[in-house]
Amino acid sequence: MSGASGVQPRSMARQLASLSWPLIGLNVLNVLALAVDTAMCGRLDGADQVLIALGFSTQLIFLLMVAMIGLTVGTVATIARAHGAGDRARVDHTLAQSSQLTVILGLSIGVIGQFVAGPFVSAMGGSDEVRAIAVTYLRPLLAGTALPYLSILYAAALRGVGNTRLAFVVALVINGLNAFFNYGLILGHWGMPALGLRGAAYGTVLAYFFGVILMMSLLLQGQVPALGLRVRLVAIDRPMAKELLRIGWPAAFDMVVLNAAFLSIVGMLGRIDELAVAAHGIGLRVQALAFVPGMSVSQATGALVGQALGAGNIERARQVLRASVRLSMAIMTTLGALIIAAGAQIVTVFDVDPLSSLGQFSLDWMKLLGYGMPIVGFYVAYVGLLQGAGATRVSLRINLMTTFGFQIPLSYFLGFPMGLGAWGVWAAFPLAFLFKAALAHRAYKTDMWAALGSRGRR
Repeated sequence: MSGASGVQPRSMARQLASLSWPLIGLNVLNVLALAVDTAMCGRLDGADQVLIALGFSTQLIFLLMVAMIGLTVGTVATIARAHGAGDRARVDHTLAQSSQLTVILGLSIGVIGQFVAGPFVSAMGGSDEVRAIAVTYLRPLLAGTALPYLSILYAAALRGVGNTRLAFVVALVINGLNAFFNYGLILGHWGMPALGLRGAAYGTVLAYFFGVILMMSLLLQGQVPALGLRVRLVAIDRPMAKELLRIGWPAAFDMVVLNAAFLSIVGMLGRIDELAVAAHGIGLRVQALAFVPGMSVSQATGALVGQALGAGNIERARQVLRASVRLSMAIMTTLGALIIAAGAQIVTVFDVDPLSSLGQFSLDWMKLLGYGMPIVGFYVAYVGLLQGAGATRVSLRINLMTTFGFQIPLSYFLGFPMGLGAWGVWAAFPLAFLFKAALAHRAYKTDMWAALGSRGRR
């Protein structure tokens, strides 16, 4: 039986899956850029110290990306609603404004990162040796921040108009180049200098440089009829910037809260055992890959919900959510089972012995992630709905309450007073998603998101 919109549930599920699968591929490839760095650097001399440095580095990269995540969420919601309303001029204007804001943001983060990289690692409990290694990697990588940010923005804009395949193809190119340059510059192959960890940073920046040039060329050639790119400076549209900020800042702060949760974990682990920090870094690579399908379905959900609300069709937005919950939970449950079953094999990919102390820490972290995957799948579907509707403050409130009121206190309690060590610190992370899921479902039932999304139409 069809809903009020006349869209059959199976048709909606197919549409969501069609939009999601290229996003899954795209996001997996984006995560692989860092995973390749980790796997290759694990073969360098002093690999344990290198992996510890990469664990701290990953946290800083995620923390500095929060503003870009906010801009991306605002861009997708605005473009999707404009596209759903058939307002092509607003779609192109949003992309032009967002592109300039992204360049400004990327350059600013690149400069700030040069000063905070070293102090950040020290503040998180890294030794002087680990700090020196991490800075060697972070400084050249952060200098090129605008390049991956532009890549993220263009993929988001394409998602807003329902095109996810082009960004996936470009990501294939970027990752191929990343593997090529990293293999050459880290280990000194194909006539390139062996720069070690610094080579990983240079290789990644070069790969994104060529990828952004390719994406811009395709958009300028009109390969996507629903989206146009103009390469020229335009005056900043302050009302537009405020609208992007209104939608995006809660999503950005949401990421700050998420990173606060991870930073609290790293800080606690650093006071238990530095090898647990290295294991956390390895686990973050696995987690990033494992969360990709659910987050991709969430991103597709946001785009389709935005389009539905832009067209004034609330029932269609509800259908999107129902299909999203089913698809996301099915995928994430399957992946969770695979992580639990293949943990030892996954650890060896990073050239770590599963029986070593580092290997045992890594296995503990990954098993806990695996058990929490089904509820993560449920929760991220609702996040997609809220972001597509522009109701980002709701998801922020949920994250604030669960992170600071439950997860961080529980991590400390289990890890230290209860004496469970690293396992206890990690265990609170998946448990927190139970509360997030319950609060998100409750927010959905209020219908506030629908009213807010409808007000966002122009």
